[in-house]
Amino acid sequence: MSDFFANTRPGMEVVRGGATFDLPILYFRDDVFVSFHTADFDRVRALMPSDRLHPVRLPGGRAMVGVAAFNYVDTSIGPYGEVAVVVPTVHGDRPAVPVLSGVLAGLLEARYPGFGNLVLHLPVTRTVARDAGRGEWGYTKFVADMHFANTPEHYECRLAEGGRHILTLRVVKRGMVSPDRKPLVTYSVRGGELIRTVIPQVGMVRNALWPLGSFLELGDHEVAGAIGELDVSPRPFMTRYYLERSGILPSGKVVERDVRPLEGFLGSDPVDGVGEHVVTFT
Repeated sequence: MSDFFANTRPGMEVVRGGATFDLPILYFRDDVFVSFHTADFDRVRALMPSDRLHPVRLPGGRAMVGVAAFNYVDTSIGPYGEVAVVVPTVHGDRPAVPVLSGVLAGLLEARYPGFGNLVLHLPVTRTVARDAGRGEWGYTKFVADMHFANTPEHYECRLAEGGRHILTLRVVKRGMVSPDRKPLVTYSVRGGELIRTVIPQVGMVRNALWPLGSFLELGDHEVAGAIGELDVSPRPFMTRYYLERSGILPSGKVVERDVRPLEGFLGSDPVDGVGEHVVTFT
């Protein structure tokens, strides 16, 4: 694992809002679980900030929406929680054929170098993570409360903001085990520029198709309403979780200019600068 982080330090000090941090940000250990859902293709496509950004289409004509929960246990900016709502997309040429599932996304990466995930919502539990994410990458971050549960049967995260429930994500611990060294690629918008960020990662992952017991439950918050308007299926068609994972978050690169804005929900500042970040083991 030490080789994975070789030559990442000394880093470059960056100041964004109230956050001062070194790039790249290092993620030494975290717990990550993800679900993939079908969604209405036209509604998802309407959210794209660029006409050159194409949602991945599944057989049957539906789009994909991913929901990922990250409990960052040990990082170079301290521990915090994060939940990502993303759309797998291709920047550039439109994919010629549908994909069978997110498991085959690696095939898209080989054929379409512009494959990545457009970040729609990215709540975090600390203002330093919010300021860093919005200022450096244009990530749609806001401060929220997260309650993580880790049991022998499943991972779960309950997300809320201002006392209002946004979503609950549960991923059962099932699936085939395989190594994962493919980078995570994100798209975001910063000041009218489309930013592509390639995030190296390494770990062991379990993928499961149509796993019984996994679900996404939406609450009464406006972010939940925005997700619900996409006609996202409550039951995922695929889930994954990492037995172990580490990552390196560098600065992104501008791949297109004069794109449409994508600011997301802004939220408010908590009194002490942090949201709730609770982890229970049972």
